[in-house]
Amino acid sequence: MATPHPANAVLIGKKEINNYVLAVIRLFSEGAEEVIIRARGKNICKAVDTAERVRHMYMKNLVVKDVKIGSEEIVDESGRKRTVSTIEIILAKPSEEESG
Repeated sequence: MATPHPANAVLIGKKEINNYVLAVIRLFSEGAEEVIIRARGKNICKAVDTAERVRHMYMKNLVVKDVKIGSEEIVDESGRKRTVSTIEIILAKPSEEESG
């Protein structure tokens, strides 16, 4: 997940979940066919909560197209290397076969 994030990606950080929910909804309303929710470390649960809240409360027709998990090696403030877990959840509008 160290690749640059595309325009349809929402990076989960320290803000409240509703900020990320609104970001996902905005991307879909602007015409995105799919949105990528990315997080690492302690924010993974917030990424899952964001995806589920969008799917169950706001855009019930969305599907989870893919979930990717992994890990990254990062260097912290003290210069030590450590491994951090990552997740990428891809939400998509249903295809014609799925919706019809």
